[in-house]
Amino acid sequence: MRRIAFLVAMSLMCVLGVSAQQHKFDTQKSTLTIHVGKTGVFSGLGHEHEVRAPIQSGMADTGSKPAVELHVDARALRVIDKGESETDRAEVQKTMLGPDVLDSEHYPEIVFKSTAAEAAGQGRWTLRGTLSLRGKTQPVTVHVTLKDGKYTGEATVKQTDFGITPPGKAGIRAKDEVRIEFDVQLEK
Repeated sequence: MRRIAFLVAMSLMCVLGVSAQQHKFDTQKSTLTIHVGKTGVFSGLGHEHEVRAPIQSGMADTGSKPAVELHVDARALRVIDKGESETDRAEVQKTMLGPDVLDSEHYPEIVFKSTAAEAAGQGRWTLRGTLSLRGKTQPVTVHVTLKDGKYTGEATVKQTDFGITPPGKAGIRAKDEVRIEFDVQLEK
């Protein structure tokens, strides 16, 4: 009887182990890109910003209950504004990482954790979850597509929801809403 119970328990563990579809992110092939627009009377004179960050770590459960957790080191974000001088990029970088925006010295980690996933068509999902940034956690919706073995998608967040006043000068400043795109490859 004990032998049968043991075999049943082992079989159950094997089945549960096979159905679990947890995968780590391939951090060498996964990126996050943030697009920051501009607004104001003189916005035509300003620059839109593009910021990239390597994904520090992440895990996706692609089983029957999809779930995602993603970690980014805020200090690793880099302004890559094409066509801008190195001096201008360095100034934007300093502002972005400084105490008025990300305050990356005090809040070095950005974390997204999904709380629900809904199918949105073949190879598409809508993830609902929380984004923790600059010491605040807010709900966020992320749209995800699976194509060619990569998960891509985007979300829009407001800087003010995280206690950030969009930086700028009189007549021109960064838009409150920023678009976050990601390109994630899972480890094989």
